[in-house]
Amino acid sequence: MDGCYWHGCPEHATLPKSNTDYWLPKLERNVERDRETDALLREAGWTVMRFWEHQAPEAVVQMIVDAVHPSI
Repeated sequence: MDGCYWHGCPEHATLPKSNTDYWLPKLERNVERDRETDALLREAGWTVMRFWEHQAPEAVVQMIVDAVHPSI
């Protein structure tokens, strides 16, 4: 579950209003690290599923169930 602000949600991410020299690189690195982690997990054979904090819990659960048991 990724936070919209911290992980660059395309719908809800906002830019910091102060101390941007510090925060912008930090936020960009969060997104970069997410992609690196996803790649490493996929290379290790894992199925990677990322969800945003604004997504409905019921929908997230259903997507997980569908991925684990597609026939249910």
